[in-house]
Amino acid sequence: MAVLMVPDDSGKIWPTLGPLVCQFIEENLVFGPGDLRGQPAFLDEEKRALVWRMYEVFPQGHPQEGRRRFKRVGLSLRKGTAKTEFAAWIAACELHHEGPVRCYGFDKQGNPLGGPVTDPYIPLVAYTEEQSDELAYGALRAILSECPLRDDFDIGIERIMRRRGDGKAVSLSTSPSARDGARTTFQLADETHWWTNPKLIKAHQTMMANLPKRKLSDAWALETTTAPEPGSGSVAESTMEYAKAISEGRVKDARIFYFHRQASDHHDLETEEGVRAAVIEASGPAAKWSDIDSIVELWRDPTTDRAYWERVWCNRLVKSSHKAFDTEKWKQLARKKSPVKPGDLIVLGFDGAQFRDSTGLVATHVETGYQWKMGLWECPFGQENWQVPVEEVDAAVKTAFEEYEVWRMYADPPYWQSWLAEWAGEFGDDKVIEWWTNRRKQMSYALENFHTGITSGDISHDGDTDSLRHLGNSYKHELPQRDEETGKHLWLIRKERPDSPHKIDLAMASVLSWEARTDAIAAGATAVSVYEYRGVR
Repeated sequence: MAVLMVPDDSGKIWPTLGPLVCQFIEENLVFGPGDLRGQPAFLDEEKRALVWRMYEVFPQGHPQEGRRRFKRVGLSLRKGTAKTEFAAWIAACELHHEGPVRCYGFDKQGNPLGGPVTDPYIPLVAYTEEQSDELAYGALRAILSECPLRDDFDIGIERIMRRRGDGKAVSLSTSPSARDGARTTFQLADETHWWTNPKLIKAHQTMMANLPKRKLSDAWALETTTAPEPGSGSVAESTMEYAKAISEGRVKDARIFYFHRQASDHHDLETEEGVRAAVIEASGPAAKWSDIDSIVELWRDPTTDRAYWERVWCNRLVKSSHKAFDTEKWKQLARKKSPVKPGDLIVLGFDGAQFRDSTGLVATHVETGYQWKMGLWECPFGQENWQVPVEEVDAAVKTAFEEYEVWRMYADPPYWQSWLAEWAGEFGDDKVIEWWTNRRKQMSYALENFHTGITSGDISHDGDTDSLRHLGNSYKHELPQRDEETGKHLWLIRKERPDSPHKIDLAMASVLSWEARTDAIAAGATAVSVYEYRGVR
């Protein structure tokens, strides 16, 4: 079984309110929208175990005796395992005036005694304003409307309140300002693999910042997701990376619980037997009631996007077949220590706009193929009249030429022709080169060259998160033209859609920088020749 669980706590038992919460769910709640709607709630063994972990508390004698052990919980389960319904059950327990969700003391055996939250405030947020009513909040509204506790609530379209008015759950839009200042006691971020744009990421940050405001309520957050797409920059991807860092000992944090289940790597997804076994393993106990045959049938369908299918049904981190670059491979190429020294031979790649977008400057060490970001100027979210600070860009370019021996700078000219002319005048026409990215054939070859550099491992880099994000935002667009030698379609990179807020300029600058490095090597430029030219050797 392929599972990432943080913390693992092998063999250690913590006091937990889990048994009381499970009992409350199964005695008082019902299934939400779907085939079992209105029938009594039932927890399978995995979800029961998750509740036990989620509601662990510090034991008697501990400095934080009785308080929640985890302030943040992340659950990554495959599509169709009713995780949204499960999250709605948790929200219902947190909202009810008799929900046993906080420790009110311990019995003689040291087991915690459960009680409700005073005046709870519970935001439930999905990845779009439209979906916020259809996912967790919609499930919660259906569950509470049809369960034995229905008379305890005043149930509205956008909020559910305790009858006596001391507490509510709300369906919120994804505007960060809508949560700024909220005095949250429990919050749910649903389907966080879709939380990719700056607005949603800022919303998540704002929500997390609200948790410490009510110490007595012992507030906490729950995130539910399917395996995130690598390089998407989603909240789910960030949470998983954080959990991995804790698991590997790179970060210490005792206040997060994270659980991810996926199909093991040994399954052969080229055979029906392997596919079926992979889905069953990724399903866990949900396999007993899932339509495994239909999921396998989707795999057989020739129109199915196999990468997407593997990600959502096997819960594996798989790059979309439409993404241009393998960001998981890119992460593996990061180096902790830079091999670059002042005066070394480098090349530069430059791409961008001046208004409402971003501009990037990337350097590559000619000798080693090591890349690093020298500058990124990106339009802040929501600022329509923003302009690139051209003086800062100019200063960064000049710094590069002053600190290193720049063989060439390949720059996409649109919007920057006058500055390119100024830099060429200062540093030489043979140094600052206009490299038009709208030349389809040349651009396609440069992209293929960069792609090969990643695949072969010839490229290394500084692990910059902005570069990773821009590479992950790059979508492959095949052209009708084919390469005469290989017969393969030429291709370009684009945003997911023209109006997407996700930038790719740093990715394009990286491609141009790598192309310049390739040309430098082909021209015989080496670090030795630079030192000889300078009279150092």
